Amino acid sequence: MPFAAQSSATQTAIASSLPQLPEIIDNLPNLCGAEANVQAITQLQQPIWLPHTNLQLQNISAGFAIALHMHQPTIPAGASGELIGNLQRMFEHPNEGDNHNAGVFAWCYSRMADFIPDLVSQGCNPRVMLDYSGNLLWGLRQMGRGDILDNLKRITCEQDYQPYVEWLGTLWSHAVVPSTPIPDIKLHIQAWQHQFAAVFGWEALARVKGFSPPEMHLPNHPDTLYELIKALKDCGYRWLLVQEHSVESLNGHPLGFKHVPHRLVARNSAGDVVSMTALIKTQGSDTKLVGQMQPYYEAKTLSPVQIDGVMIPPLVSQISDGENGGVMMNEFPSAFKQAWGDAKQGKTVGFTGSEYLELIEAAGCNLENLPTCQAIGQYRIWERIDTCTPENVARAIQEIQAEHPNFHMDGASWTSDLSWVRGYENVLTPMNQLSAQFHEAIDPLIQADPAVAQQQRYRNALLHNLLLQTSCFRYWGQGAWTDYAREIARRGEEILRAEF
Repeated sequence: MPFAAQSSATQTAIASSLPQLPEIIDNLPNLCGAEANVQAITQLQQPIWLPHTNLQLQNISAGFAIALHMHQPTIPAGASGELIGNLQRMFEHPNEGDNHNAGVFAWCYSRMADFIPDLVSQGCNPRVMLDYSGNLLWGLRQMGRGDILDNLKRITCEQDYQPYVEWLGTLWSHAVVPSTPIPDIKLHIQAWQHQFAAVFGWEALARVKGFSPPEMHLPNHPDTLYELIKALKDCGYRWLLVQEHSVESLNGHPLGFKHVPHRLVARNSAGDVVSMTALIKTQGSDTKLVGQMQPYYEAKTLSPVQIDGVMIPPLVSQISDGENGGVMMNEFPSAFKQAWGDAKQGKTVGFTGSEYLELIEAAGCNLENLPTCQAIGQYRIWERIDTCTPENVARAIQEIQAEHPNFHMDGASWTSDLSWVRGYENVLTPMNQLSAQFHEAIDPLIQADPAVAQQQRYRNALLHNLLLQTSCFRYWGQGAWTDYAREIARRGEEILRAEF
């Protein structure tokens, strides 16, 4: 196709014109300093998957898309207190907790690069989406496991395997968005893009158009959600994955049909509106559903539906940890291979998220006309407001909370019974303090001279600011993990005092 050749050539030409980013600078991960180049490569708008896909919608009744999330936090737990990845600590302390699984975890981080070529060689048509935190990518390099990264490069960079694998962007340090200081949201997004380009190359980054929020945690405060979606669009993303019960229709009802993409609408307290395509992850026990390939078997029961006047296959979307638990460790490999073997014979196929969206758009479905949704709980706010102002929004939230004590603006994630805020003031307070100190000291310098972002002192301060926001320091409970957080906060404050 002439169009395909042109789009691929443009992408390749721009990518090849940019200098390769070093992965490590002064023993720190490459998180910043090449913002202009990152912007140039991520703003490319031509179709990425259409030139290479071997799927045709007219031959498909339904589809499914699975994503594997991988993460290990960075902690000050090296032999001399240096920052290391938690996987390294697991290997160094095999007799603690479930650390004996460290080798299995490492295999899980690498194994998809073995599964995909094997399935392709058997005539299967597999698809998988991968979501790796920046912490994990850095930690693997730190501990000398470049073999895992090299294995992943095979399915990321070799043209034979690119159609089968899609990487999803995320926040660099696995920070949950609703409790992340708003000025740091975009810094996390850009830091991940920097590091991904440094590991896998510019052309690989140009193909990253979907976003996976850590813990599937979608903010429902109007201003936070607006800033997230705005930052994602500014950084070149086209769509994000959202949890079914973290969103509602614009009239406050549950989604009518969750197996079609939606348009997520975000309005801030000043009345500004931005929107983005969302694929809906269904509820359920994540690792069990993906581990046993339930999305495929559910998709086999579905038939094409009409959206925007076009008949399209519905899509069952699901994400889970790629390594945690016995199901993912032990049952997933055989279930994954069996499902793709079975799928060779039918009209139920696997997609990547971007591939699916590009195909339905090419078939005539205007993504601007998708069913709409908003973050959970926002209908209650907007129904009380005639004129959108920060004061009116704040007043509406206060009134709702007074009437409904369970109403909150903490957002919603994969689990509705876990708060990432309540009970963690001992982490959140220093986290917010460090962020405020970071921006007070550094923002004027960056505004005066953007090249400051290339300096080691900035990179080190940014690293500690982002690290402190890692969700594990709350999710994994009080004690050692909150101690790690306080130590990172102390070091971050010392860097700001000494260097700025």
